[in-house]
Amino acid sequence: MKYYLIAGEASGDLHASNLMRALQQEDANAEFRFFGGDLMASCGGTLVKHYRDMAYMGFIPVLMNLDKVLANMRLCKQDIAAFRPDVVILIDYPGFNLKIAKYVKRRLGIPVYYYISPKIWAWKEWRVKSIRRYVDRLYSILPFEVSFYAKHDYTVEYVGNPTVDELAVRPYADESFEDFTAECGLGKKPIIALLAGSRVAEINHNLPLMIEAAKTFHDYQLVIAGAPGISPDQYAPYLQDRSVKVVWGKTYRLLQQSRVALVTSGTATLETALLRVPQVVCYRLGGGKLFYKIFEKILKVPYVSLVNLIADSPVVCELLGYRATPENLRRELTSLFEETTRKKMLEGYDLVAERLGAPGAPKNAARSMVADLRTR
Repeated sequence: MKYYLIAGEASGDLHASNLMRALQQEDANAEFRFFGGDLMASCGGTLVKHYRDMAYMGFIPVLMNLDKVLANMRLCKQDIAAFRPDVVILIDYPGFNLKIAKYVKRRLGIPVYYYISPKIWAWKEWRVKSIRRYVDRLYSILPFEVSFYAKHDYTVEYVGNPTVDELAVRPYADESFEDFTAECGLGKKPIIALLAGSRVAEINHNLPLMIEAAKTFHDYQLVIAGAPGISPDQYAPYLQDRSVKVVWGKTYRLLQQSRVALVTSGTATLETALLRVPQVVCYRLGGGKLFYKIFEKILKVPYVSLVNLIADSPVVCELLGYRATPENLRRELTSLFEETTRKKMLEGYDLVAERLGAPGAPKNAARSMVADLRTR
């Protein structure tokens, strides 16, 4: 069968690539065409547009690049119509993907599957109407989404969480600290990991705060996890201080060798938890105190980090917006070195892991997708 997949950022590229491999196991004749990245391209098929040419975040960046956004959308619609796939599979990226879903269902009559739901439970809950109208099946990777969609009379299938799969098979699980630091050219001091996001705007707003907060811990070295698709030049200004280093393509390895971590909200918070690294979550992206006060009123959930949402309790500290100051980050970071705080957080991580369940998310999703397509 013919599959058209759309992923608009680095995390989507990763999850989509694992799904593609699982689809190949279920369907020996699987043929792929996609908007995505290098990981998807490594699975075979045709890469039509790379996500680095699509990842515009926030109202102003989208407005400034509106011509490119609209051109990408026209290209995607035309390419799907020409390819005539058996199914279109969307991976997160709702601003773009829900418009494609509407076009595909109304104009082409092709089934639409969603793998990894948009975070409409946090805000923009009205988007559930589009999902109900234009998405035939939604495969959830977060257990609490099942009850959320049930409230809207829409049934979703929880297939497990792909991060569990990715961490279950990592080849460097038994790597020593000495081997890792030697390979990466790092020092011998214990590590504070800095995960500042996967977009330029996130890095620009969060990484300076992280470095300012952590650089006073002189007995530790600060190591940035370089984000896929981000140019090394983006990190260059932050490497003037010799106590700060960056490593590329080794985020899991970095985390498992780190004592603590500062992490922007997103999948990285879950990865950090499953690797059992105490963390402080911080997220700042422009706007002043009033902006964030308004945003807090709009937000539909009590937490923003996946760790706390899955546990339904404040397992990790979240410092958002104007609260994400170097002083606050430093205070919370200090607490992570206290044994009682670490123990309590690790107990929370155990609960998160239990609720996520066993590995198998891409395989479960692929099996369900192929079975459904064969009945159509």
